[in-house]
Amino acid sequence: MTLQDTIRKISFFNTLNDEQIELIASISNVSKYSSNSILYYESEVSKNLLFLVEGLIKVYKLDKFDNEIFLYHIYKNSMISELTSMNNNDIYCFSNTEFIEDSIMLSIDFEKFKELFLSKNILTMELLEILLTKTHQLQCIVNRELVFDATAKVAFMLNQDLEMFNKLKRQEVSFMLHIQPETLSRVLKRLTRDGTIHIENSEVSITNKENLISIFKGIGV
Repeated sequence: MTLQDTIRKISFFNTLNDEQIELIASISNVSKYSSNSILYYESEVSKNLLFLVEGLIKVYKLDKFDNEIFLYHIYKNSMISELTSMNNNDIYCFSNTEFIEDSIMLSIDFEKFKELFLSKNILTMELLEILLTKTHQLQCIVNRELVFDATAKVAFMLNQDLEMFNKLKRQEVSFMLHIQPETLSRVLKRLTRDGTIHIENSEVSITNKENLISIFKGIGV
């Protein structure tokens, strides 16, 4: 696969013509990473805008006791970088990122990207949309960690990321949600009894989505 083909796999660049794709390719490179390798650690600084082409990334922080605090996953066809300023060419890393599948990453020189594209109002709306999505994601993390009880945490993950829930072992899910495995089991049984979900061969399916959503939005349940 050529660099240009790789760029076209990222929906962020869908509005670009062939000439613009070539221009992106001239300031980009592609890297492959194996599962369990680290992309960057908290407090590192990057000069590049990063996109995940294929694979899966876990984003997490460490508390003062070096306990891992899971934040979120980054899926393929997504921007990895967390931008805080358009005036600074440095991109600060506020969390640790680890590849949990063999992955492919696109790296773009941020300074040249701003000069060749953003300064000409190309891809600015697309970038704004991504940044707003990331802001919403942060709000969801705050709710999950500071507002939601165990039932709301489970309901939220089932609604937002059912595929990942079924892919992981129950112990891994409870670790991610910062609840005890026994608590997760009780919540799943309760949601099964009231007809919100169905479990067969350890795989969860949603049977009443409206009821599921009302649990973490605080409507009627």
